[in-house]
Amino acid sequence: MVEEQDKVSQPNRVHRWIARGIVALILGLWIYVDFRVSIDTPLRLNRPLGLTIKKGQGVAALARDLKARQMLAEPLWLRVLARVEGTSQELKYGHYEIPVGTTVRGLLDLLVSGRSRQLPITIVEGWTFAQMRQALASHSGLRQEVADKLPQDIMALLGAPQAFAEGRFFPDTYFTASTTSDFDILKKAYQKMQGVLLEEWEGRAANLPLNSPDEALILASIVEKETGRAEERPAIAGVFVRRLQQGMRLQTDPTVIYGMGEAFKGNIRREDLRRDTPYNTYTRAGLPPTPIALPGRQAIHAALHPAEGASLYFVATGDGTHVFSTTLEEHARAVEQYQKRKH
Repeated sequence: MVEEQDKVSQPNRVHRWIARGIVALILGLWIYVDFRVSIDTPLRLNRPLGLTIKKGQGVAALARDLKARQMLAEPLWLRVLARVEGTSQELKYGHYEIPVGTTVRGLLDLLVSGRSRQLPITIVEGWTFAQMRQALASHSGLRQEVADKLPQDIMALLGAPQAFAEGRFFPDTYFTASTTSDFDILKKAYQKMQGVLLEEWEGRAANLPLNSPDEALILASIVEKETGRAEERPAIAGVFVRRLQQGMRLQTDPTVIYGMGEAFKGNIRREDLRRDTPYNTYTRAGLPPTPIALPGRQAIHAALHPAEGASLYFVATGDGTHVFSTTLEEHARAVEQYQKRKH
C-alpha cells in the first residue's frame, strides 16, 4: 500500500512543482515587463524640472524625493536600475534641468553623466570683496574650497601674494557647473579684471596723474561708488583727475565709509570726516592706498578717459544725478539747494 501511495503522490508533487514553476515564471515575467515598462516611462512632469543633487546623495534618497513629489510611480525600479547598472553611488552632484518626457532610464543616465545645468552667479559692480565672498558662499551651486581662507591667502593662490584683494575681481555674470568651486569663479573674475584693466590702461588718455594700472583701478573704484549713472562717470572722473593734478584732496565720502569699516552705520558725521584713516580723503591727499570696491569696465574706462572741463566739485541731487561746480561758491549754493533741504 505504501509503495502504491508513493507512486500516486509522486506525479502530484511533479505537477505541483510544474505549477509553481509556471506561476514563478509568469510572476517573474510580469515583474520583468513591469520593470522594463517603468524605466522607459516618462516622469510625471507638466513642465521642466529643476533638480538639485547634493554632494553624497544616493539613488535611494532621490527615488524617495521623486515619489514624495508624485513624479515617480514606483521608486523601487529606479533603485533596481541603478543597482543593475552599478551606478547607485555614481550620481554627480549639481543642478539639472529635467525636460518633460524624460524617462526613469534617461534621468539616471543624465545624473550619472554630470551634464548639469549651469547656474549663473552675478558679481555686482560696486560690491566690496567681502560682499562678493558672501555671495559665493551662499550660492548653492558652488563647491566651497576657499571660503575659510584669508584674502591674502586667496591672492597667493592666484599668484599675486603682494596684491590687496579689494577691487581685483571683475564684476560680471559667471556660470557654474557641477564641478565649479568658489575659487574657480574667483580665478575667472581675477583674470578677467587683469585683462580688462591692461586693455584699458594701454588705451588711456594722455597726461593723466596716474602712474600705474593699480592707481587707475583705485580711481575707478571711487568713480564706481560715486555714481550709478553711466553717463556721469566721465564727469565724476574728470573732477577727481583735476583735483589730483592741482594737488587738491579728493574729499570723497565713499573712501571715508570704506575706512570706517563696520563702524559705519549708514550716516557720515562731521567727526567721521575729521577722523584720520588711510582712506580718509578729507584728511589725506592723493589716492587711497587700495581700491574700495569692484569697478566695472565703464568706471575703469571713465577713470582713464575723464571728461574735459573745469569743474572741481559735485553734489548729489537726490535723484541719482549730480550738479557739477567750478568754484567753491557755486558748490556751496548747490549744497544749500540739494543737501540741506533734505534735513
